[in-house]
Amino acid sequence: MPSHPPSPPALEEIFEHVPVGIVTVDAEGLLTTMNPAARAIFGATDRMLGTSLLTLPTMQSSGLDRHIQAALRSGTTVHLNSFQYTSFSSGRSLVLDVDVLPLGHGAERHRGALLIFNDTTARAQEVERARLFYQSFLHSHEAMEVTDRNGVLVDVNPAFERTYGFPRAELIGQKPRVVRSNKTPTEVYRGMWLALLDPSVGRWSGEIVNTDRAGKDHPVLLTITALRNELGEITHFIGVATDLSEQKEFERQVARADRLASLGQLSAGVAHELNTPLANIMLMAESLHRKAPNPWVAGRADAITAQVEAAARIVGGLLDFSRHHPPEVGQVDLVAAVTEAVDFARGKQSPDIEIRNEPGRGSLLIRGDRVQLLQVFINIINNACDAMEGRGTLTIRTGSDDRAAWVSLTDTGPGIPPDVLPHIFEPFFTTKTDGKGTGLGLAIVHGIVRAHGGSVGVETAIGRGSTFTIRLPVSDPAAAGP
Repeated sequence: MPSHPPSPPALEEIFEHVPVGIVTVDAEGLLTTMNPAARAIFGATDRMLGTSLLTLPTMQSSGLDRHIQAALRSGTTVHLNSFQYTSFSSGRSLVLDVDVLPLGHGAERHRGALLIFNDTTARAQEVERARLFYQSFLHSHEAMEVTDRNGVLVDVNPAFERTYGFPRAELIGQKPRVVRSNKTPTEVYRGMWLALLDPSVGRWSGEIVNTDRAGKDHPVLLTITALRNELGEITHFIGVATDLSEQKEFERQVARADRLASLGQLSAGVAHELNTPLANIMLMAESLHRKAPNPWVAGRADAITAQVEAAARIVGGLLDFSRHHPPEVGQVDLVAAVTEAVDFARGKQSPDIEIRNEPGRGSLLIRGDRVQLLQVFINIINNACDAMEGRGTLTIRTGSDDRAAWVSLTDTGPGIPPDVLPHIFEPFFTTKTDGKGTGLGLAIVHGIVRAHGGSVGVETAIGRGSTFTIRLPVSDPAAAGP
């Protein structure tokens, strides 16, 4: 027997199983039919047939009753979008799209309406999640980027703009190589792409160096994740870069402190070992000078003496550097200490160098070792005068703010070159000619100030001089005395 195609589902079957709520009402809003999906939405039963849909408390609280009633009166098709509705049966908050379709034709057009309720809660939740994600993207303090599957930028957040100095409009359509630094090996990027394109991995994290628009390097921890669709195909990549500049600087400071500790121990031993042969050389040079048969030999003996004295100054600096005894703490008037250091320095510098001391009013009490603090100020004053090469002005100011006292020393010298600035507090680093500097002065300054719980900062500009600012904790009057 010939086979027949299956019969299409009956209208009643569609009505019973369709996943949207379908309701018919008469011109007064009385319920005439409801399918199971509608009963689930309203928490209604067949016993409600013949009652008014418009009087349901949940309809009234959502405001749907007024819109449906207006549609029934006008006899026009109405679409109501994204209505917040609380389910009567479960108390769950729903988002509904509602269509009101008039029933009848011509004169019978106002005899009722077909209402279709579509639960769009899941879609609304997805939209809300997307909105929250994008807000997080915009307000994150980490530089974030989104690229398409070919690695072309489709979006960056404000933190990315701030970090690298490029406006968003200029970045869109480019590849992230616009901020790539040549300090990151090519092998790193090759390994990154292998991990991202591997379906079993799909992410990569590692340290690289990026460069901003001004050419400044930014060490970052970059994490990139491949985003895939339902078919497992990569559609986008999202990258998050955590700036490691402060962490790297802290690591450098820790490493520097370790080196200083090791150098201190080594310096003490070397200095003590050198003192004896230096003393013997000095005695022999003096003896040679006294018994010199001619002026040439006497001149050579004097040259040996001068070199021994230069070596002795280095040894003295080494011993000062190696002494890490805690300060003998007492109450110190910072204004008086600075004035004493200035008075000591005056007369020992070129007459063409003017030293201006501009202290604040009254005294400024701190707790510290007066002798060590004098050493700090004298060291910086001497360095400033050396930098000005016999001509210029050194201005010293003293003041306080909050719980810190400060002393600023501003010279009119040539300034500190950018490649020198990071090293000025390192021991044995000096820009002075041979025999004129040990490279320990600022290292000692840094150590003393740190031991007092303070800090030393430098501001400089080529051709415009430098300002050293020392900040120290203000003394607590209640804790006065040694």
